[in-house]
Amino acid sequence: MNVSLVFDRALDRRQVACFFLLATLLYALPLILADFRYIDDSWRTLEAGNAWAGEGRWFTDLLYQVLSFSGAAPDIFPLPLLLAILAVALALARLTFHYFPEPTLACCLVPLPLWYNPFLLQNLSYQYDGPSMALSLVAVIYAVTCRGTSRLRRLWEPAAWLVLAFGLYQISLNVFLGLVCLDLCRTVCNRWSWRQCLDLLGDRFAQLGLALLVYFAMAVWLMGTERTALLNWNADPLMQLGINLATVLQKVALLFHGGYAWILAVLVLIALMGALGVGRRLEGGEEPGWKTWLLGLLWLLTSLILALLVPGITLLFRDFNEGARTLMGFGVWLMLLFYLAYLALTPLHRRLSALLIIPLLATLSLSFAYGRVLTLQKTFSSGALYSLAHDITSRRELYEAKRIYMSVTYSAHWLTSACGSFNQLPVLHYLLNVDYLLLPESPPFLGITNVVIERERRNATRVGYRGYPPLVDNLYYRIYLLGDYGFIVMKEPSRTRAPLC
Repeated sequence: MNVSLVFDRALDRRQVACFFLLATLLYALPLILADFRYIDDSWRTLEAGNAWAGEGRWFTDLLYQVLSFSGAAPDIFPLPLLLAILAVALALARLTFHYFPEPTLACCLVPLPLWYNPFLLQNLSYQYDGPSMALSLVAVIYAVTCRGTSRLRRLWEPAAWLVLAFGLYQISLNVFLGLVCLDLCRTVCNRWSWRQCLDLLGDRFAQLGLALLVYFAMAVWLMGTERTALLNWNADPLMQLGINLATVLQKVALLFHGGYAWILAVLVLIALMGALGVGRRLEGGEEPGWKTWLLGLLWLLTSLILALLVPGITLLFRDFNEGARTLMGFGVWLMLLFYLAYLALTPLHRRLSALLIIPLLATLSLSFAYGRVLTLQKTFSSGALYSLAHDITSRRELYEAKRIYMSVTYSAHWLTSACGSFNQLPVLHYLLNVDYLLLPESPPFLGITNVVIERERRNATRVGYRGYPPLVDNLYYRIYLLGDYGFIVMKEPSRTRAPLC
């Protein structure tokens, strides 16, 4: 096949959609193959439970009721994720035509970081929540790309998409704000007038304001204070913001080790070249000098805001969540780098922009590495569960106990089989975020229904401290029996039997 036909020809909508369908499916494939119940998935599977409305995500409830033809959320994985992947592919195709009227294959690489966001892997690890988080991206993309024929339609249609996005996953607000910033950068690059930029910004704020009003009216009264409590503005909020930002930077830095650091450095360098090209375009524009400076300042501010939108609104909440699943804004920041790199490479040679595939391949490699780590975690957890089930079912006094309380020992050193991967790619440990041996929701999968987690009384932990003789004592836990009640006390994982990780 002629290379020029592949890289130089303009693609139609069907071809662009097929490309994104293949790319998005390939990125999620390792997680589908791993088939690992991630944290909340265990109890949701057992109870066919939803309970998303209490978190302000009532559209996720509706999603599973529609897909399962029931009033709850039975386990139908991977159907929701496959449908979400199809929707994401169509949305990315729409976004591509929003940026490039006649896209080539290289143009399709620019929006792809929105999905090839390394931290999005944790979102997609959730078999229940992952598809709804992905669909929130779809809703945001449609909100940004809506082009209504009337002013009223340009207001309510994007607002409706945003309400849908927030009802699926509130963190998608970061993505919307990031795409608005990216749109502003694009308008500056395309030499839009100052008034056109202000009109665009005004439209977006009006759409967002209407969406937030509708969403708060419908959802906030259902949510608890743990979801809505903001920073204490009487207790040095700037210091709290600084601490939260430092935490995010520390977590993001885990990604850039080895070859990934070099790839980022080269990408940033090329993006800076693209930014300088944008500056030269502004100087050659028709706007007066002071307006040119204002446009340049606007472009610089939006670029800085994009960096802040990596954690975004999570910085403002009292209970700051440092999980990778909250860093959806990182994908938009990568998109900005890709867009600027595309602007820098294309004038040099029309095929040089195809080099953008290299960081995408690096992220794809990370996805497959993470999929293998999930498989190792699944194997380890299954082995521990089978061991516990054998210890309980082989002892009459345990399986007939009224209740068995389980303590959970949190540690970063349970999964020794993945130490090599963790040492080479520290971000994998951050993405996995499984710091326990077993959850109390696990035994029912093997028919054991009398195991529950210890509550505020910490009765299992206290039994372990009092020196009672254990009924079972193995590498990972001890089981005590006092009367009709059992107690499972998890041990600290040994760091002497395997390499540190």
